[in-house]
Amino acid sequence: MHIPFRTAFPRVAALVLALSASAVYSAGSEASRPSATEPVTLYAGATVIDGTGAASRSNQDILVRGERIVGVGPHGSLAGAKEAGVRTIDLHGDYVIPGLIDSHVHLATPPDAKRAQAVLRRNLYAGVTAVRDMADDLRSVGELTRQARTGEIPSPDIYYAAVMAGPEFFADPRVAAASYGVTPGKSPWMQAIDKDTDLREAVTLARGTSATAIKVYADLPPELVAAITSEAHRQHIMVWAHSAVFPTRPADVINAGVDVVSHACYLAYQLEPVMLKSYEDHTPFHDALLAPKGDDPVIAGLYRDMLKHGTILDATGSLFVHYDAERKAHPERKPLRCTGPTTIRLVRQAWQAGVPISTGTDNDGGAKSAWPTEFDEMFFLAHDVGMPPLQVIRSATLVGAQAAGQAQDMGSIEVGKLANFAVLSADPVKDIGNIRSIRMTVKRGHEYPRTDYRPVTKEEMGNDDDD
Repeated sequence: MHIPFRTAFPRVAALVLALSASAVYSAGSEASRPSATEPVTLYAGATVIDGTGAASRSNQDILVRGERIVGVGPHGSLAGAKEAGVRTIDLHGDYVIPGLIDSHVHLATPPDAKRAQAVLRRNLYAGVTAVRDMADDLRSVGELTRQARTGEIPSPDIYYAAVMAGPEFFADPRVAAASYGVTPGKSPWMQAIDKDTDLREAVTLARGTSATAIKVYADLPPELVAAITSEAHRQHIMVWAHSAVFPTRPADVINAGVDVVSHACYLAYQLEPVMLKSYEDHTPFHDALLAPKGDDPVIAGLYRDMLKHGTILDATGSLFVHYDAERKAHPERKPLRCTGPTTIRLVRQAWQAGVPISTGTDNDGGAKSAWPTEFDEMFFLAHDVGMPPLQVIRSATLVGAQAAGQAQDMGSIEVGKLANFAVLSADPVKDIGNIRSIRMTVKRGHEYPRTDYRPVTKEEMGNDDDD
């Protein structure tokens, strides 16, 4: 039986961490003496919302050595905090949540480093400590990833995908923009796949880009979706996919065993009597096909399959809801594949069925946005879908980390994980809008005070249709 990559490998990583006694401590336990080379900071007295969905814990201390959390417990209980050289930051009255994770961004289609860096800066200073890049020019994304990891630019960490799609997709002008200088479909980061492709070689080439995953994008039949997924997992790389890979129906995508599916809207195409033959056909879903009231039984079957396979839903719901609202003022705009109400209904049913939902945006917000679009997706889950704030925070943190294959290192405030968290002055459990009360982001133990944030400018964002 196939064990999904994200399930099996975090266990291995956890074992490695457990064997490193100098790095891992039990919550509330004593920390060993700080080393001379790694700074140690005590964040004292905060209310901690740990990202697991558990209730808030008041008056907690978080002890950080270098990049990692080495102690969490009631205020004054961490003996390691009393060692000489420990810096203390008083957070009494503040709230700490794990660093947020946007599970659907596009940083380089086409490459524009100035714009990408501006968006990443806006994300980081608002508490976003990781993003999942879902198909771009990986030559550019790879450099952004390196700069983010070394701290050369203020940025969340970046985890990215190499694309596989059917040959027809590579007439898309976005592909040409993201593979300039290489024949579309022939680059290791954007490969055209057909029945004659050597999938072992294709996956190996994708892995050579340092991608976290392969994104199965479009124009592939069910047997190739399944074959790509099988070979990728054999080579220990995740598979992220559109929830419908036209002409492959959602049920076949899910049953292929992919790790994450994107766009709740596309799941509705399971109900279409005749499936669209290609991704390029943007005929919207016919809303009348859904059951008139209550949960749709066909969609319920998809969610049962997702639970069976451990599939995460990268819903991107706010994008569809906002666009649908904009069309009321601009009816000349072409509709997206789903209306706002249908998208809300699909995501609500997923949540009520217990499907894990991450907070992907597929939208950078443009120059006018003061806050990351991650906040829009969180507000969508809370206000449109009806998810309680604790669960919204879990979606934006731990589930996002699972979607990126990084839950062994991030997504919750736990001993042994990276010191990635946001400090808020107001309680996000009372009102999810209080995520805007951010005072400071901590990423890999480095502090980014909100007062240091420099807003993005029109010049940085370039040709922005939103302005």
